[in-house]
Amino acid sequence: MARLPRIAPQGVPLHLIQRGNNRHPCFGDDSDMAFYANLLDEHSKQYSVSIHAWVFMTNHVHLLATPLKEGAISRMMQAIGRRYVRYFNRKYRRTGTLWEGRYRSSLVQSELYLLQCHKYIELNPVRAGMVAQPADYQWSSHRCHAFGKTVNFSTPHDEYLKLGKTAVIRHRNYQALFQGQFNEDVITDIRQAVNKGLALGGDRFKHEIERLTGRRVRPAKIGRPVHRSPD
Repeated sequence: MARLPRIAPQGVPLHLIQRGNNRHPCFGDDSDMAFYANLLDEHSKQYSVSIHAWVFMTNHVHLLATPLKEGAISRMMQAIGRRYVRYFNRKYRRTGTLWEGRYRSSLVQSELYLLQCHKYIELNPVRAGMVAQPADYQWSSHRCHAFGKTVNFSTPHDEYLKLGKTAVIRHRNYQALFQGQFNEDVITDIRQAVNKGLALGGDRFKHEIERLTGRRVRPAKIGRPVHRSPD
């Protein structure tokens, strides 16, 4: 099935994934991740994109971001991608592509799924067996949200700010979100949405996005269309 066109309406959060080609590493060491972070800081501000959550893994990147202008996400990702590939190829004396084609994305309904996407993104290193706790991993947003670490390109979403009236309360409530098991159905929903370019949210949210954009953000119905006789 052909991949649906990507849509990124102004003001609607998106979950983004950029993978290394054939799942090969796109970061060789911490200095590579620091360079990528600097690019993210520069170009998110240049193109008016708010970055809410992120994780840099060995062979892929997750971002949760809101475009403040039409087309901002694509311009930001293209600028970061081009500059990072030049840097990576020069450093490691290689040529050719680094990324697995275009990035993948899904629209996210804030009130239902935004903090769930935070959790999904920041637990990546734990699921990969790299660390025991999300706070043990340096290259994610978890320390910002759970402990107040300052990162230049980090912009807290309103759903995060609703966790408490003070930073201390927000940190404590955010830490509580990571206690216990992560619902497997939610994990499946998040993965399917971003891998297929669909919307993550309730039916009303999906209907509204389709009405505003004129594009499908739900899975196509399986099977042949039913042919009915004329009335």
